Amino acid sequence: MKVLVTDPIADAGIQRLRAAGHDVETAYEVEGDALLDAVKDANGLIVRSGTEVTDEVFEAADDLVIVGRAGIGVDNIDIDAATEHGVIVANAPQGNVRAAAEHTVAMAFATARSIPQAHERLTNREWAKGEFLGTELNGKTLGIVGLGRVGQEVAKRLGSIGMNLVAFDPYISEERADQLGAELVDDLEDCLAQADFITVHTPLTPETENMIGEEELAQLEGGYVVNCARGGIIDEPALAEAVEDGVLAGAAVDVFAEEPVDPDNPLLDVEDVIVTPHLGASTEAAQENVATSTADQVMAAFRGEPVMNALNAPSMDESAFPRVRPYIDLAETAGKIAVQLFEERVEEVEISYAGDIAEEDLDLVTASALKGVFEPLEWQVNAVNAPQIAEERGIDVVESKSRSSEDFQSLVTVTVKNGDEEVGVCGTQFAGEDPRIVRIDGYRVDAIPHGHMLVARNEDVPGVIGFIGSTLGDADVNIAAMFNARETIGGEALSVYNLDDAPSEDVLTRILDDERIINVSHISLNGTVDDDTSDD
Repeated sequence: MKVLVTDPIADAGIQRLRAAGHDVETAYEVEGDALLDAVKDANGLIVRSGTEVTDEVFEAADDLVIVGRAGIGVDNIDIDAATEHGVIVANAPQGNVRAAAEHTVAMAFATARSIPQAHERLTNREWAKGEFLGTELNGKTLGIVGLGRVGQEVAKRLGSIGMNLVAFDPYISEERADQLGAELVDDLEDCLAQADFITVHTPLTPETENMIGEEELAQLEGGYVVNCARGGIIDEPALAEAVEDGVLAGAAVDVFAEEPVDPDNPLLDVEDVIVTPHLGASTEAAQENVATSTADQVMAAFRGEPVMNALNAPSMDESAFPRVRPYIDLAETAGKIAVQLFEERVEEVEISYAGDIAEEDLDLVTASALKGVFEPLEWQVNAVNAPQIAEERGIDVVESKSRSSEDFQSLVTVTVKNGDEEVGVCGTQFAGEDPRIVRIDGYRVDAIPHGHMLVARNEDVPGVIGFIGSTLGDADVNIAAMFNARETIGGEALSVYNLDDAPSEDVLTRILDDERIINVSHISLNGTVDDDTSDD
């Protein structure tokens, strides 16, 4: 596979990809048409914050499987466009968490004690000891805006030195906040009203852009602001004015709305505002961690395995994957068979899990089942965009779980529906990862889901199986395996044949022309639907 790296990352990540046999091409600072040309034949793209990955990029990259962001923030990547094109977007949220948290803590101490200002005065040979009266953090209240990974690490460190913790995060549980010793408040205003210091740890989104402006800063009167998350969350002119006018005692800023920072940015001219050039993740360990983590996720995507930090695709805990992996392909296969047996337009897909498998995280299995349903319809689909395709086409998706399974240890059932019409296909795994289709439309079978299959419904009378076998034999189509099931003696029966080759349309027509045959379908598990013929 070819991996294009357009922003500098630690060499450890590049070497990991090359050691796995992948072709890595670096093209730093490439943009515009040059980026579109460079990405055309890439299977993987690795970026940091310097590359804008737009819809145009995805349009140009027909072979792209994954975009890996070597870091946390992904506001430079159009995730919606990635999903539409079936491309995974993954970041490396853990690799630089510790570094970002430590920089936040350092900036809090620096602004509270005016360390950079005092250093500058002393290097200019001024002994200005009496001009700097600092603030102790012990006993003060820290307001944490965003209690995610970095926010939690900051809470642990500053809470341990005696700060009281107040947190605003609508997406965190009260239980988790309690574990960190933080009081969870319902709104930003309450957080600011209680705080002496605030630290910001949210992504930049339309909801968080300029979330903290003049009015919010006024509520923190006499306090300090630290932002090592993303530029644009705090109104920069308002922050500069608040510190300049003495509304705030100080601020420390590592990130800016425009980077590299505009020389005219007002924050650069205020003495009590400490600024650093986006150094939060700039440690040797952090850079190596995010590079290798991103490389690992790119390689997982190439292998068809779950990408642990995927932002637009189902993912799962690494330890759970071996238990779930056999059912990913099985669910996709069951979906393919169900839709190829269905004669109506699909309006609903139901995926049900029974037995031990129902206890697992199954988002990836459900997405694979949808991929199986949609792929024979010749839609451009994969596990990334299958849920979105279902939504766009108005197809209801229902997932259900049951801990009990009467006949099997684990069972996956994919059912396609249109009103009262439906076809369900059940699959299981026998020992040694031996997948089997064990029920089709209510008939108990034992079919090997592989290659070409012929499914025939017929009257349960003597000679039918022989007739089908002879017809296939006359056409030089070999039967590898077969299974026959019936509801009642003399009623209807269903037969499943594993074939070495695809039967022609003429063969299917000859089988269907027999008055004992109700319908017959050729199922291809190698990609597309060949023939599906029925008699009403």
